Amino acid sequence: MNRCISLFLLLLIALFAPLKAFALSSEWQKDEAASVRLISAVDGVGQEQNVTLGLDVELAPGWHTYWRSPGAAGLPPQIDWQASLNEGGNLQSAELLYPAPKRYTAYGLETIGYTHHVIFPIEAKLRSAGHALTIDTAVDLLVCSSICVPKHYALKLILPEGKATESAEAPLIRQFQNQMPGDAEASGLLLKSIVSDGVSLTVTVESRYALSEPDIFVEDEKDLSFTAPVIKLSDDNHRAHFTIKPADTLPEGTSLAGMPLTLTIVDDGAHALQQKVTAPPATKQVPSLIPPPLPLGLAVLFALLGGFILNLMPCVLPVLSMKIISMVSHGGGDKRTVRRSFLTTAAGILFSFLILAGLTIILKEFGLSFGWGVQFQQPVFLVCLILLLTLFAANMWGLFEILLPPWLADNIHKKSYHPKMAGDFATGAFATLLATPCTAPFLGTAVGFALASGPADILIIFTALGFGMIVPYLAIALFPRIATSLPKPGMWMVRLRQLLGIALASTAFWLTWVLSAQITPRFAALVGLCMAGIVILLAMRKTTSLSKRLIMCGLFDFAIVALGITLSGSLMPRAPAQVDVLWLPFSEQALAADIDEGKTVFVDVTADWCLTCKANKKFILSQDALSQRIFHTDIIAMQADWTNPDPIITSFLHKYGRYGIPFNAVFGPSAPQGILLPELLTPDSINNALDKAANSK
Repeated sequence: MNRCISLFLLLLIALFAPLKAFALSSEWQKDEAASVRLISAVDGVGQEQNVTLGLDVELAPGWHTYWRSPGAAGLPPQIDWQASLNEGGNLQSAELLYPAPKRYTAYGLETIGYTHHVIFPIEAKLRSAGHALTIDTAVDLLVCSSICVPKHYALKLILPEGKATESAEAPLIRQFQNQMPGDAEASGLLLKSIVSDGVSLTVTVESRYALSEPDIFVEDEKDLSFTAPVIKLSDDNHRAHFTIKPADTLPEGTSLAGMPLTLTIVDDGAHALQQKVTAPPATKQVPSLIPPPLPLGLAVLFALLGGFILNLMPCVLPVLSMKIISMVSHGGGDKRTVRRSFLTTAAGILFSFLILAGLTIILKEFGLSFGWGVQFQQPVFLVCLILLLTLFAANMWGLFEILLPPWLADNIHKKSYHPKMAGDFATGAFATLLATPCTAPFLGTAVGFALASGPADILIIFTALGFGMIVPYLAIALFPRIATSLPKPGMWMVRLRQLLGIALASTAFWLTWVLSAQITPRFAALVGLCMAGIVILLAMRKTTSLSKRLIMCGLFDFAIVALGITLSGSLMPRAPAQVDVLWLPFSEQALAADIDEGKTVFVDVTADWCLTCKANKKFILSQDALSQRIFHTDIIAMQADWTNPDPIITSFLHKYGRYGIPFNAVFGPSAPQGILLPELLTPDSINNALDKAANSK
């Protein structure tokens, strides 16, 4: 009896329950290629005049359908709303929306659309808010595999009166709404520039996220079809350059320049940007002035001079402390020891330049670009250099000694092992390392010659650079009395070492600041804390009874954590480079346009890690008279920040045969090709170039 009552109650519930499944979703229309239905994001129409629906399309394996602009072949979905637009249907209008599509290539044709499963969101507007909505529509869909088949589906959906609560299908619709192309803020993509020569487009896009599979789709008013873009990604995958061309010859009189376009940029379906633009008229490229090739003999002379001048450059000043210590530590000492010490330092310099030559040759063989000092653009290199500086500072403070392995020391000097030889060799290598961000006079020309030449010339030029840099060391090795005549080391020497250790620590702090522009200040601060931990552990080694093994493990852990933080930070999106308010951001297209208009332009390529650039800014460009002329007259000042890798800036430098910074040039009516300025700026060199470039005669 009880069972019968329960069964009766269940039948009553089933009989009087609302027919939700039938009201919120049409019946599936299925065939061998696709299954199609209409769905709703809400249970009822509520009191709003707009409701969100969805055209749900499930495609069989191997089949696809099309986007609103299908490409070289295909048709977008066609929906006939006519039967729903009467009073009984209560539909005033409906707009079919398109999630981010993908590109497909078949039989040599580029098409754009969807595979597997797609929901096209529909924004429906009711005639009368609060009244039931009846959608009675016909859908025409072209689906393709090895053949294309037009499909026709009759779909009916009833959305009743009642509260507009979220339906079971709402998450499905929302999933594809999230794939709709949005603005820069929502998508994380920023359209930086669009340039046209009339028959092609070059589009540059920046991303807050590392790009994985970027693509771009172009729509126009003339229904032109475009080929797949040629895509070039930056080293950090946060910038993409697209070159797009029409699939067919443009009709006579048609130009992409000045044409209204809709660009849709997508990346792996996760991020999509849609933006209406007008391609600007084609501009002339900035003419380049590559110096004529040098004879090899003259390039070698420039390399020798440039290498020697490197000893006086700001980039090498941080290692000046070790040079001073090398000198004064031999006061009253043995001449043989002096010779051995300075020859070992010279060997460290030469060895480092040969390593640089080998790396340059390898990179060129693999077709990779290389520049002088570009390793400072890499966060991992910076953190390793910060670690070395921290250890050298600790060594200056007497917290530990740098020792050569005994077997190596025995081979170098079998009869007497000198622990400081490792430090002497490391000083030479370290001086070379810190010299690479600077381009000294003559050095830029020599390096440009080498990087534009073959392996043999690269080896010759880099060896000459090394010999030029070791001249002061060879001079002291040849005349050791320069060092031995100094006072004998004493307590003053200890105080000097401590002071110079502070100088090295300050350099490590500066490089940590440079690192903050690459991995964010928070991550750079964590790296700085790891370096502080290393110094504290080394100090504890002198003052506590902790085992040597425990301290070494702690040092290793701090170094690994710092490296891990840097790797994590380098994977995060980098903020666009910021320039001083007095400067305009560098743009090669804007530069070309300014030259065409007869304006005078001063271009400065700089980086946070380039101390010579900072010295030029501090002591030359900030002088009142010069600053007034550059920044407060009709001269245009453009600045390019090369702290992080930037293929546009790299390409611009290469056009002028330059592979390092500082780089400064002046352009104007009388110098459209540019007047290159020396690496070390002077007011006279800048004023003369500005006068010459602005002279319209």
